[in-house]
Amino acid sequence: MRRPLIGVTGRRYRLDLIKGADERYGDRCVDSCMSDFATRIAEAGGLPVHLSYDTDATDVCQWLSGVVITGGQDVHPACWGGDTSVVRDIDPRTDPMVHDGARDEYEIALVRAALEREIPVLGVCRGLQVLNVALGGTLVADLPPGSVSHLSAEAAPTDGTDDHLVTFEPGSIAAGLFGEHATTNSWHHQAVDRCGTGLVVTGRTSDGVIESVELPGAPVLGVQWHPEWMNSADPTFTWIVQAAAAHCGDEMQRSLQ
Repeated sequence: MRRPLIGVTGRRYRLDLIKGADERYGDRCVDSCMSDFATRIAEAGGLPVHLSYDTDATDVCQWLSGVVITGGQDVHPACWGGDTSVVRDIDPRTDPMVHDGARDEYEIALVRAALEREIPVLGVCRGLQVLNVALGGTLVADLPPGSVSHLSAEAAPTDGTDDHLVTFEPGSIAAGLFGEHATTNSWHHQAVDRCGTGLVVTGRTSDGVIESVELPGAPVLGVQWHPEWMNSADPTFTWIVQAAAAHCGDEMQRSLQ
């Protein structure tokens, strides 16, 4: 069986943000994704491919066997009914941490197209939130300080700190991968508030913050931590590759019928 093709999303920004870039091309844009995703997916047996915003979501899902929505800046509050007064009038091509409407639009469309074709989806940090918003859910705009540190000062990669212990629901995909508990890293200040249609919460930290969600009956998993930046091997990549391989096998079977 062929190795499953897994699409990975990323960002777009001006070349002059890269130290040492030739200034003659500084106003041109670069598409990028964190190479840690590609490395971990390849190690798990998949074929990672970067998806630019220009890669039509519906068309590319005819080729992909899996989709990974990666981390990054906040989802624009207009996408989920939040307070738009927090949005700064800054071009995301000049600052990759400000809201990027083009990225939001593309990733939401990609999630919906993947779900329509029953393609496995893994949402990571922002990606979990995109998954939730794509299904009509809402977000907590800014988590208050509390007993659990969610916006860690630690540098990547790290396995996180003892306070960031996630407890999983029995019978969930996450519990099957991690068991009852897992200590994870954490770099987020927003979180899922109301779940989108069909999504269920399968993991929380002790303060109640949602750390994993799933779509029962479908190969869909969202995690609020960064598995690509765990020092330890994180089974979410094995899961997405195996789920994508199964989808690929099902597609081949249908084509032979």
